[in-house]
Amino acid sequence: MATHAFLFRQDLAAPGQWWFLSLSYLGAAYVTAITLRLLAYLSLSLRRPKDLRRCYGAWAVVTGPTSGIGRSIALELARRGIHLILVDLDAANLREISNTIQSRHGVQTKTVVFDLSLVSTAQGDEPLRRLREAVEGVDVGVVVNNAGVGKPGALYLHEVDVEAWVRMMRVNLWAVTEVTAAVVPGMVERGRGAVVNIGSASSEAIPSFPLCTMYAATKRYVAQFSRGLHVEYASKGIHVQCQAPFFVATRLVEHFAVARRLSPFTVTPDDYARAAVAWIGHGGALCTPSVWHQLLWCVLAAVPDSLIDSFLLRNHLMQRTLLQRIRASRAAPSSKKPVSLAP
Repeated sequence: MATHAFLFRQDLAAPGQWWFLSLSYLGAAYVTAITLRLLAYLSLSLRRPKDLRRCYGAWAVVTGPTSGIGRSIALELARRGIHLILVDLDAANLREISNTIQSRHGVQTKTVVFDLSLVSTAQGDEPLRRLREAVEGVDVGVVVNNAGVGKPGALYLHEVDVEAWVRMMRVNLWAVTEVTAAVVPGMVERGRGAVVNIGSASSEAIPSFPLCTMYAATKRYVAQFSRGLHVEYASKGIHVQCQAPFFVATRLVEHFAVARRLSPFTVTPDDYARAAVAWIGHGGALCTPSVWHQLLWCVLAAVPDSLIDSFLLRNHLMQRTLLQRIRASRAAPSSKKPVSLAP
């Protein structure tokens, strides 16, 4: 018996055995952490969605409501009986979504034509004044800062004109700030409200988003902006959250090669909107409403940063090549021989 115990202690003392045990404990700890995170997420997902009208107010402001995520969120809010103030740059598209919402759900709508890329310019002062007038005296309980610019993308920093980066920053940073600032005073006065800022997992779940660095950087601002306001205004009855989705099947991501490779985790705008609206008022300052996106976040947490960086750079370079060929084919005179678009 003593001999067996001695041999057993020798086996445990072997470097390989300790290395194996260390990896086992590390793996068990990681699996436990991921399981607890998923259980916490599922517990929130299974909670009954809030009655937004009763909890926050009868009206909501939605920016960028004419297509993609914004359109689906506007329709989902209307389905729940919320009146809408719709903000977008195209008057005809605003009329179309306004008429659609009214015919389907019978709620009231207001429209504000506002090119958010003009925020903080002389041309943006007048539409910002109209927005403030539209929300004045109105029981605005929810604001969804959805409007965003993803282009230029799949390019190196030095390849893009500075004004294009400034336009992206105006929409993705300054517009979120200005619209929130226009609505929050009324929420403070009424002692209730919810601010939802659509961020991106590209700034939260992964180490870098190469060749789309400016986009991810602007979305990082949205996340930090939301975290700070969440702490500042919680005591005033205002819940602020940044929703950080991965890929949603919109025009913004249709050319992303990596989106095609992760297609099982890419959700439709309608599916995302249902989850997004259900999460308003739940969780902390940062959330990922889609269960598929939450699963992908957990998977990526186990992958070394260097591998994620390499994978994304390779795919974004492929996307860059594809877009260059598309631009060349559009610029070239028509010919009988088609231009190949295969990467």
